[in-house]
Amino acid sequence: MKISFGKTEAMADTPKQVFNWRLYWSTFVFGILGASRGLDEGLVGGMVTLKSFSTEFGLNQGSKEQIAQTTSNITSMVQLGSIIGALLAFLLCDNIGRIRSFQVLCMLWLVGFIIVITSQGSVAQVLGGRFIAGLGIGMTTVVGPTYLAETAPRAVRGMLTNIFAGSVYLGVMIAYFSNWGASINIPWTSRMQWVAPQTAHIGFAGALLIMSFTVNETPRYLTMKNQPEKAISALCKLRQLPADHPFVQAELLGIREQLEREKEATHGVSRWGKIRELLMVPANRYRLMLGCMSQILGQWSGASAITIYAPNFFATLGKTGESEKLFATCIVGVVKLSAAYLSAFFLIEFIGRRRSLYWGITLQMISILYVAIFLGIISPDKLASGNLSETDKQAATGAVAMLYISGVGWTMGWNSFQYLVNAEIWPLRLRALGSSLVMCLHFINQYGNTKAVPLMVLAMTSYGFFAFCAAVCFLGLLWVWFFVPELAGRSLESTDELFNLPWYKIGRHGAKTPDAEASNEHAWANEKDEAVAAESKGFHVEEARRD
Repeated sequence: MKISFGKTEAMADTPKQVFNWRLYWSTFVFGILGASRGLDEGLVGGMVTLKSFSTEFGLNQGSKEQIAQTTSNITSMVQLGSIIGALLAFLLCDNIGRIRSFQVLCMLWLVGFIIVITSQGSVAQVLGGRFIAGLGIGMTTVVGPTYLAETAPRAVRGMLTNIFAGSVYLGVMIAYFSNWGASINIPWTSRMQWVAPQTAHIGFAGALLIMSFTVNETPRYLTMKNQPEKAISALCKLRQLPADHPFVQAELLGIREQLEREKEATHGVSRWGKIRELLMVPANRYRLMLGCMSQILGQWSGASAITIYAPNFFATLGKTGESEKLFATCIVGVVKLSAAYLSAFFLIEFIGRRRSLYWGITLQMISILYVAIFLGIISPDKLASGNLSETDKQAATGAVAMLYISGVGWTMGWNSFQYLVNAEIWPLRLRALGSSLVMCLHFINQYGNTKAVPLMVLAMTSYGFFAFCAAVCFLGLLWVWFFVPELAGRSLESTDELFNLPWYKIGRHGAKTPDAEASNEHAWANEKDEAVAAESKGFHVEEARRD
């Protein structure tokens, strides 16, 4: 497999001291934050199917439409809170910093699920608790990727930032196994059958809150807040290099130059002025388009719906027993977790963002299309009856496998890209605002998706829903080909030059623009090599004279 030029250059210019335990620890703390969304997506879908929960909250009473509405209200309430949480993250990140924002979101997440598990048959209390928790969970999608992108060396920024995306499926896997374990080990007559899995939220939120006190603020945020000494100190600790090291100096120079350019361009501009800047400057409009379209196309490609409503879809494909369909969802969790970290550690940096996105969307589209064709030929009623020929059974097994494979495609493609591009494309001044707006759209789409899917399946049938998702994947491929630039190996500060190209050249030709910070680092390295060579030559000349 051919490694991209940007990756090779970036690794060659990166001192080995940069890859140290401080970098890995801060990456772990902020990366594992992604598990918050995965826990909820995995837990809530199983929770509403558990007999203990449906009995306590009356989800087994009423018409199919009424049950679908109540179920979608419960499952989507975290997404509704997350819309506001993503906007709240912009205000907090820019005013109190990335670390303090992390701590605030952990408190909201923790309190929300304490309210949920103490509800006693009250749907209103469950909705309220999930909304509060959603405020915190929505903030994670801005705070986590922003911190990781601002602290990661450019050579491995894609890999480290995607630790967050991969952690979503760590949460999903833990959630699926928790629901499955509760379904077979705790009787449905006890409310602990659904409460016990929900306590995973409390454990994660509490542990992360404690760990947040062990990491430092980002040098880029400290520079933006005019605290240069603290910024240098934080960067030196993070890189484990002295302040006068060429690599540190080049990185600081890139941060300061970009911030100075932004200050000059937006002198005296208010927070509302930032919004005008975001909407009126062509380069920023292109950035916003990239972020928004990745959310719309990604969310409606079907993967999020499959994650949340996995037990229902497996029931459609013939897995009708409660523990059977929950165990099938556990395999989804394992597959998506493995694929997510495979993408993070091996694909994103080594083959590039665009190529990984191509492969992922194509795999997702083919697998979902198979499921759509299968359900178009063999109806869910026939599957539920169990009256299948040997060929039908083999095709059904293939459809189940294709649901798993669609998860692999999703983690390779949209799942990695939707967080990574949002963290990479924005200038420092607009990073919190741009990320918040895009992730707000992420949760608006996820909320609409979660609310709509039960009703879409009723109106379109399962066949129509999967066909719709396959069509969205195809549109996504066309969009990526024309609009998405390759950012592998680039410094965050170098994207200004890329997005200042004419809009029709950014996606197709943007990889050819130079990276200013890479040039600085390369120049520093060359100067250092020349100095060492000159010193060595002088030493040998003097030694020869003495001889």
